[in-house]
Amino acid sequence: MTRLKLTTRLEEWPTHSPFRITGKVWTSVPLLIVELSDGEHVGRGEGAGVYYRDDTPAKMIHTVEAVRDAIEAGITRAELQQLLPPGGARNAVDCALWELEARQKDTTVMALAGITDPRPLVTVCTVGADTPEAMAQQALAYGPVPALKLKLTEDPSNADRVRAVRAACPKAWIGVDANQGLTRATTEKLLPVLLVANVALLEQPVVAGQDASLDGLKSRIPLAADESAQSLADLPSLIGRYQVVNIKLDKCGGLTEALEIARQASVLGLKIMVGNMLGTSWSMAPAYVVGQHCDVVDLDGPLLLGRDRDVAAHYRDGRIEISPLVWGGTDAAAFA
Repeated sequence: MTRLKLTTRLEEWPTHSPFRITGKVWTSVPLLIVELSDGEHVGRGEGAGVYYRDDTPAKMIHTVEAVRDAIEAGITRAELQQLLPPGGARNAVDCALWELEARQKDTTVMALAGITDPRPLVTVCTVGADTPEAMAQQALAYGPVPALKLKLTEDPSNADRVRAVRAACPKAWIGVDANQGLTRATTEKLLPVLLVANVALLEQPVVAGQDASLDGLKSRIPLAADESAQSLADLPSLIGRYQVVNIKLDKCGGLTEALEIARQASVLGLKIMVGNMLGTSWSMAPAYVVGQHCDVVDLDGPLLLGRDRDVAAHYRDGRIEISPLVWGGTDAAAFA
């Protein structure tokens, strides 16, 4: 087996403005970058980690370095699933292995994943939590995009936030994301407002681990599990409580497990969503592979940054398209 050279580094990418959700405000996004080289080809992976699980890039780099010998010995993706747990460190290494294999075989990650005709995707454009008036302005600033996702919080302004954005964008598909900021009682109180506003999705209303509080909830709006759906092992617990699973590569530990979650979720009758933990186009590109199987796509992370990679995802009118030149194909853009 060919030995590999592992390179790791940390990067910091400023947001273009403070981005607020329940319990968190970002002014910059720290990232772990992993590169794997066989001497001729380079595979790259980017991991943001899972902030609410204290899975930070500063810790992730130590996790990767601790298994450097095993990785450089020529680890396979299957072996990596056993070597590292789900999380940002495994995500970065797994994605680097996918790209390295594609380049070694002179093909693309899309093709390796069995996708022969990838399509551009409608992505939600995220509106960070703020005053209702400011959120309406954020939404309008995107232009006439087809889909918006509104970040809600634990405070009592959520109903006014939803009404303000719906008034400003009467034709947009709108989903809302509470990021664990609600309770069963506040969810029930908010649902009629969401119905009137024609909201299509309510993401992670309650704290992960308290999902049983949703048992028996009568909601005409589909509920999506995010923080409650970390990895493949969590899928069975979602049945009967959630109708949609939000797959994020940083949570589940890479493209390998993400594709398996999508497959099994479909078998279980769950709708599939792909999201991100913020990051550059190097994070969006492997998630874009998963997005080819998804009902809802949330891959707008670079739009929240002050800048992106030099060779980057293409966003236009609320749609995303990612060339293999960005990630997952030719070596031409390896150091862009």
